Amino acid sequence: MTLCCFGAVALAFCGFLSHANNALVNGVALPLWRAPALETATVILSLAGLALLSFAAHVKARSFATLLVGTALLWACLSGAGRLADQLAQTGSPAARISLGAAFWVLLAVAFLAMLDAAQRANLSLSAQIGLGAALAGGFALMAQARSFSNLALAREFFDHRAIFMRELGRHLSLVGAAIFFALLVSIPLTAIVVRRRPARGVVFAVLGVVQTIPSIALFGVLIAPLSALSAHWPVLGSLGIDGIGAAPAIIALTLYSLPPLVRSFYTGFAEVAEDVKDAAIGMGFDARALFLSVELPLALPALISGLRVVAIQAIGLAAVAALIGAGGLGVFVFQGIGQYALELVLLGAIPIILLALAADFLFQMLLAAARRSLSSAELLR
Repeated sequence: MTLCCFGAVALAFCGFLSHANNALVNGVALPLWRAPALETATVILSLAGLALLSFAAHVKARSFATLLVGTALLWACLSGAGRLADQLAQTGSPAARISLGAAFWVLLAVAFLAMLDAAQRANLSLSAQIGLGAALAGGFALMAQARSFSNLALAREFFDHRAIFMRELGRHLSLVGAAIFFALLVSIPLTAIVVRRRPARGVVFAVLGVVQTIPSIALFGVLIAPLSALSAHWPVLGSLGIDGIGAAPAIIALTLYSLPPLVRSFYTGFAEVAEDVKDAAIGMGFDARALFLSVELPLALPALISGLRVVAIQAIGLAAVAALIGAGGLGVFVFQGIGQYALELVLLGAIPIILLALAADFLFQMLLAAARRSLSSAELLR
């Protein structure tokens, strides 16, 4: 019901699309009613349907019905925006700029949040969730292939920068992957220290706490001077790409930021393994290696995956800031768009970052659910 109220308020007071004669002037907000009748009616009926479903008593049936209504709302928003943009492009100037309005984004958020809530309440299986996500992605791809959004300014920005976009997307993923890899390499011995050596635990957590309190942009800036000095003193480092600006300081900073949540979650996972369980395993003849691989690691696995989930999502977001020191990534579009006061360019970088974070969250949630099911099955077998 709350989501429906947000959607209704957005429809009443915000524009669905914005139309400007060129990129230099402010656009005029256009309401949803200007869109084709089929999409307009579907949006209104979908909001009404979601409001009525909030009173339904049967949770399972309500959840599946909400998934269908949310899908209809999603399609109506996308199709309505594309077809209204086509109508405006046929009658307007070729230099006209047609942007997505606030009401469009609010309705899109309403559809996604309603579907996400319904999927959780319906307790869908892993294969069903993957199938639902694939169906939505496939439907969007088919609409894009049919050039349903070709007259929207955001789509034009994408096609104008397609080659650069793919390159920066690859850089963004490389930065995140490298940071997680090096963070894992460093966090494993640090976790062993804090788990096995109590006196060192406070020192390690204190240092990690200091690292976490440094603002991201300050940490990126602090690394420029020492890395530039090292590169000047040993030119071989510069030939390896280690310099004051570029990917090296970005990966170092992202790695440092990944360590605190990673070490804390790893420590929590191993510390919560009950002592009587370990004593029982030792009593059964487990040596230190077998105790770690067969008892401690499986029991700590959910906490380890949770830590990796936090780190992956955090790194995807922070990697955008790395564009300020020449590391590239999707943040390039965000900062270029801010500098040029071009909202579509900002969205061209921001939307993929959000989608990457959601995809990482979905992937690790699946892994977490599988790890918990594996633990439950093992307990049942005992």
